[in-house]
Amino acid sequence: MCGIAGAVNFNLDYQQVNASMLHRGPDAQNGCKLDNVDLYHLRLSILDISGGQQPMHLHNRYTIVFNGEIYNHQSLCHQFQLHPRTHSDTEILLLLFEQFGADCLSLLDGMFVFAIYDNQTKQLFIARDRAGKKPLYIYQHQDAIVFASELNCLRQLLPLEIETHHLYEYVRLGSFFQQHTPYKNVTTLGAGTYATIDCSSLQIEYQKWWDIHSFYKQRSTDSFEEAIVKTEQLLTTAVKRRLESSDLEVGCFLSGGIDSGLVTAIASQHTSKLKTLTVAFEGTYSEAPLAKMVSDRYHTDHTELNISFDHLQQDIEKILCQYGQPFFDSSAIPSYYVSQAAKKQVTVVLNGDGADELFAGYRRYVPFARYDFFMSHGVLRKTAAALQSILPHPHNKKSLYNYTYRLLSFASQSDENLYLSAGVDIMEGHQQQVLTSDDYMNPIRQSIAAVGQSALTGLQKLMQLDFDINLFDDLLVKMDIATMAHSLEGRSPFLAKEMLEYAPTLPDQYKIHHQTTKYLLRTIAKKYLPEPLILQPKRGFEVPLKQWVNQELKDIIQDYLSASNAFHKSIINPIFTQQLLRNAIDIPTEKRAKILWMLFSMEVWHKKIYLRQ
Repeated sequence: MCGIAGAVNFNLDYQQVNASMLHRGPDAQNGCKLDNVDLYHLRLSILDISGGQQPMHLHNRYTIVFNGEIYNHQSLCHQFQLHPRTHSDTEILLLLFEQFGADCLSLLDGMFVFAIYDNQTKQLFIARDRAGKKPLYIYQHQDAIVFASELNCLRQLLPLEIETHHLYEYVRLGSFFQQHTPYKNVTTLGAGTYATIDCSSLQIEYQKWWDIHSFYKQRSTDSFEEAIVKTEQLLTTAVKRRLESSDLEVGCFLSGGIDSGLVTAIASQHTSKLKTLTVAFEGTYSEAPLAKMVSDRYHTDHTELNISFDHLQQDIEKILCQYGQPFFDSSAIPSYYVSQAAKKQVTVVLNGDGADELFAGYRRYVPFARYDFFMSHGVLRKTAAALQSILPHPHNKKSLYNYTYRLLSFASQSDENLYLSAGVDIMEGHQQQVLTSDDYMNPIRQSIAAVGQSALTGLQKLMQLDFDINLFDDLLVKMDIATMAHSLEGRSPFLAKEMLEYAPTLPDQYKIHHQTTKYLLRTIAKKYLPEPLILQPKRGFEVPLKQWVNQELKDIIQDYLSASNAFHKSIINPIFTQQLLRNAIDIPTEKRAKILWMLFSMEVWHKKIYLRQ
């Protein structure tokens, strides 16, 4: 895993690129200029350490800079009888592109963003993996194009301006929708998308080369037993590939959940003395005892990382600034500390990312497996809204009452409001506090409506939206930045090519069984994991957000949001913010903490990154 940057009609300042992204590639930094194209690569050496230097050239025609890993590069080399000079997956990728062009993308199992310059056609080809695990941001304005793995790099190189409409979206969504960023003329390359740039005219053509929707439309005829066998086989293949595609030791993040537990169990059968890492945070529920059960069963080299938030006040601005944009997801904080601690043990680590979105791991999926709320009629919505209006706000996030209240909340909504109520639920019920008369939600509304009105089931609709929005806009961004900030590579077997193309085809009842989420994976887990772990509900990082907002970070949040020149005052009604700070408004305590955290994250970005103060 590495960092890349490039430009057309713009001279990259390599020192500035290094200053902003050296953590992505501390082992080597090299660039080259070809015609009006400038390509730069920062390397984290993991595979073919001696022979994988970039930019890499082929036959005086093609030059590549590549961030990521192609896990099936060896089998592709044999399949197409390629004759590389090195053991690098980068060279295999170049040879495949020479032979197949853009069609080579469908062959790849990996996480990747790469740019290939064709010296003959004077075109630049840029592509991103299916799920969008590896990032790329593209600036295009007037007579220049500049791209980089991180927004902070573009901010270092260019005089970027704020795109206010996208910040309205952030306030509602908690992240930036699809290709949007907080800056004008800057987009992110979409998941499963490639771009062809004419380096003479600077015209860019975008093409979606992979879309999960087409697989949701397919229907597997496999029985439940057949699906168990096939899913287990696919996961085993994915884990093996991700172990073998490294010249360094590969470890596993091991929580108390079934996703990382399955990955660990399978990995331990294909490597000697697997290194596993579990984290325990002071003052929160600890999954360490459950993780220890798995470690003991498979005799792994286990380390329990005990992490405190003692330095959170000193670290919080630095952590948030890593993202280069406002970032709402508060689990970015423990993710940062976990990655920092893990880097002391390994450089490559496997995780369970993507399993919840592919196999229905969230509790909110249960009602959608029984009823398609996207197709609800007006009577149901009005009834649900009336019931919710007379009920008191819940204050216990994990209570049955809170679950029932939220069920009524999204049953009373439609389109984007339904999806947001069922998901992040930040500003729902307070949308009127956003200071704009423009229909800033149109892009989100149209995208959600297209899925909501499709022929998929209610569960499939919600799961696809989570894959396209929650996973892409939030979770993968979080994991990329948290790991790469410490030069740590995270690999996700559940996001393997074959798994992405099989799991969506499976029937709903294989994923949600009565009240049980992730039913198929839990069934597989019975073969590998201790029973107490299989029965555990989905937890994720237990982030004490209310405590942070009310105690540890209360003063710094107050200072940012009460400043006379606070940026959020142009986005959100400042009277509403002050009421929240004084706790002078009837609102669920969890939602109050979410809104204040969302605004605080935006203020830190504006002051520290945009204004550079």
